[in-house]
Amino acid sequence: MSRALLVIDVQNEYFTGALPITYPAGHLEQILVAMDAAAAKKVPVVVVQHHMTDPDKPFFQKGTPGWELHDEVAKRPRELLIEKTLPGSFTGTELEDWLREQSIDTVTIAGYMTHMCCDTTARQAVHRGFTVEFLSDATGTLSLSNSAGEVTAEELQRSILCAQQMMLSEVLDVATWNGRL
Repeated sequence: MSRALLVIDVQNEYFTGALPITYPAGHLEQILVAMDAAAAKKVPVVVVQHHMTDPDKPFFQKGTPGWELHDEVAKRPRELLIEKTLPGSFTGTELEDWLREQSIDTVTIAGYMTHMCCDTTARQAVHRGFTVEFLSDATGTLSLSNSAGEVTAEELQRSILCAQQMMLSEVLDVATWNGRL
């Protein structure tokens, strides 16, 4: 097995902006633990950064403080930085080609938001023939309320992890994942 750690959208918007991640506790710390473990074990790290192409959207506008990577993620080593404009990290990016050039067959998902970009990227990876590991404590989300209904961050996180484990990904915590490296 040859894996890469995908660190998806760990940007300031989720800490100081309009979309504060609230669940699970310690999500950023676990992302950093995973990044440090990957670096120590020579597992390639791919950092993904989202930006909105619609200038009317109030978040992830390229060049703004909210769009910037979290300082702790920005200062850690990485092999590749991917910029994306849609939830899936494979859509319109060089990610798949780069992974194949590196002979990587497994991707490990960390970052934000569990129910949006992490879930979409994991599903895209499966559709492209990659094995997926989904880090339960190094992904995070927030409560949602819209015309479709209302869900707490904990309920949303749990439901996405259960769906991922069902047929797509292996869901595991960072400590278990680190033990495999």
